[in-house]
Formats: sequence, structure tokens, C-alpha cells
Amino acid sequence: MSVAKRDLENRKVTTRRLIEMKQRGEKISMLTAYDYSMAQLIDQAGMDVILVGDSASNVMAGNVTTLPITLDQMIYHGKSVMKAVKRALVVVDLPFGTYQGNSKEALASAIRVMKETHADCIKLEGGSEIRESIERILCAGIPVMGHLGLTPQSINKFGTYTVRAREEEEAQKLIDDAHLLEEIGCFALVLEKIPAELAKRVASEVSIPVIGIGAGNGVDGQVLVMHDMLGINQGFSPRFLRRYANLAEEITRAVQEYIEDVKTQDFPNEKESY
Repeated sequence: MSVAKRDLENRKVTTRRLIEMKQRGEKISMLTAYDYSMAQLIDQAGMDVILVGDSASNVMAGNVTTLPITLDQMIYHGKSVMKAVKRALVVVDLPFGTYQGNSKEALASAIRVMKETHADCIKLEGGSEIRESIERILCAGIPVMGHLGLTPQSINKFGTYTVRAREEEEAQKLIDDAHLLEEIGCFALVLEKIPAELAKRVASEVSIPVIGIGAGNGVDGQVLVMHDMLGINQGFSPRFLRRYANLAEEITRAVQEYIEDVKTQDFPNEKESY
């Protein structure tokens, strides 16, 4: 690899760079992270985008839904991740209750995230319903990533985590919302758990990058929850999830081996003592 190409790949990922990646057909990799150590490993591996997701409510705090996590908790996770990341674009989710229905509160929430975490941008769930909040945040110069399809913060309205936008009316609203988010200035869009053909259509109709999760391979990139794809979280197995490791098994084996070594006084040995 030439020095110029290596420098290009190692330079900081920005919102503009993601748009350039879409324009030249380069797929975008995106993964969640919530703490310093894992964010450092993911960033060093060459990830394009790191999402500090409100999925921390599930995988870090043990909640059933994303709803309970607070803005203070999201800021804590965001600060931890930002201390580790040198290359990836870092996106922080605004949690439930911090932007819906009150655009002034939405702006205040977004400003807190940007000032206290030093993140690159934020992500919000919804389309026309939260237009005013998005526009107010964008007017403050804060980049916004949209999120349509299955929006987990609305789980109590949906009542299920099944595939969204199968029916024509909901599919058309999603298409309209995608165009709206592009028009008002969102730099990218996540589509979650929708039919692959619909996601492909949206990605072809908008000029901003479209990142899919359970949305087929016709979009501009993919995102997964780190705990799911590494096999740490064993209780979640949707159709769209591919496990790239089985860390639950590896960690359990290592911990059991440590316990055994402590019990039998094999650890620490002479070389491991002062």
C-alpha cells in the first residue's frame, strides 16, 4: 500500500467523507461501542463509524428496552468512547424523552452531548414528527443522522419488534420521511428492520448515505450492536445478525480457568510474584 493511500485511509472520518464514500460506491462500516477499551479496539481495526447507541440501555445496563437510559448516562458513555477514538466518526444517540415534542429541549440535549462528549454528531429516531427538533439542532451547526423503520424508542407504540413498512402506506411514509430528512439537512440515515427492496429504493433515491440494520445489502453501509456480533449477548438472535465470534463461551472458559487456578493455588506462580 502506498503512503498516500495509507494516509487517506487513516485520516479522520467526517460527515463529508461518508458522502464521498457513497458517491464512489465504497460501503460504510458502523458498529456500536460504549466504553474506552472496546472503542479503542474497534477504532484501531479501521471502523468508519462508531455509534454510542442507546442500546447501552440493554447491553450495558440490563434494561428490556432502550427507554430508561438517561441523557447523563449517554454522555458518560460518549465521553468514554471519545477518549479512545482517533479515526472513526462518532455518533451519539439522543435518548428517549430528550427531543420528542419540544424542540428547545432537543437543542439543549444536543448541545450538552456535543460540548460534554466532544462527539462528532448525534442521531435521532423519527421523521416528520420530529422535524422541528431536527431543524433547530441543525441550525446550531450540529450534524444529525436520522433513523427510520423500526425505531426502538417507539416500541410501546409498535408493540412488537417485527419488520416495519411492509404495508404500502407505511412504506410510502418512510420514503417521504427519508426525502424530508435529506432535504432539511441530515447527513446520513439509518434504516432498521425493513424490507430489503424498500431500503434499496431509499438508498438509490437520496444522496445521503443510508446505513442498514436488517435492511438488506442494497444500502450504503451496515451497522450492528457490538455485543451481538461478538457473541457476548447470547439472548438476541434476529435473522439479520451474523455472529463473528463467540466471546460468551471464551470469556466463560477463561473465567472458569482463573477460578480453578486460584482455588488450586496455581495462580499466581513464582514468576508472577514479586
